[in-house]
Amino acid sequence: MYNPDLNLDRLVLSFEPVTLAQLSAKAGMLSRIDNKYVVRRDSLHRAIPDLGRYFDVLDIDHKRAFTYDTRYFDDAQRSAYYEHHQGLRKGFKVRIRRYVDAGLCFLEVKVKGKRGMTVKHRKEQDAHSIETLSDDAYHFARSTYTGHYGKPFEYDLKRVLDIRYRRITLVAKDGGERMTIDTDLQFWAAEKFFSAGTDVFIVETKSRLGRGYADKCLRQVNARPTKRCSKYCVGMAVMGEVSRYNRFLPTMKKLGLVGDSGVFADRIIQIAA
Repeated sequence: MYNPDLNLDRLVLSFEPVTLAQLSAKAGMLSRIDNKYVVRRDSLHRAIPDLGRYFDVLDIDHKRAFTYDTRYFDDAQRSAYYEHHQGLRKGFKVRIRRYVDAGLCFLEVKVKGKRGMTVKHRKEQDAHSIETLSDDAYHFARSTYTGHYGKPFEYDLKRVLDIRYRRITLVAKDGGERMTIDTDLQFWAAEKFFSAGTDVFIVETKSRLGRGYADKCLRQVNARPTKRCSKYCVGMAVMGEVSRYNRFLPTMKKLGLVGDSGVFADRIIQIAA
């Protein structure tokens, strides 16, 4: 019998469940067009009944909201961040993601394809060896980047930011479309911690053309795609790891991470000397 876990699980209590294997078979979506939205809790609640008619929810051991831990790597110049900030067409992200509840861990390399499509390459990773990139992991990142863009990968990558959040994953009943709902964002960088809270959600739709049913449902509750909604870039800005972040200010304001006087630095907690 399904055992709801806090309010986030109850949000999709009425949805039909799918297993991880079923979800991957129906909509792996490693190559897709993504749309991201920042949605307040009341708006998301209004969209849920309509979404439930067309989407199933990932269910693992009677849980529907899962913890994701992600470690991002960049060089001293913050090249991955600034290339994204500048809107360069040949940007990249390198991260290790732990799917905590599923007991899975992957090295993931994201690059850009044609027409703004996101292409994600990944390989299994030892969850106990993620403080730095191993030689094998670095080789995978380098060969993926060079093979995709046809130019050398000249970045000395180090750990720069950790992000934890809770995620619900929906998959269209007829396949070909996915949707993720994230909240409770927490950031760690340079021995500092920041929590974004649970009253706002980052919702991401993933479809072949970027015009899926989830996008229609969100428009019906007056949600519009939010450009430059990278969790990595927002986190780097909030934690003071970069000096320029004007392109991400609209997203940070929607998330409640910045006020009229700037980033809420007083909410950052120093966790070590």
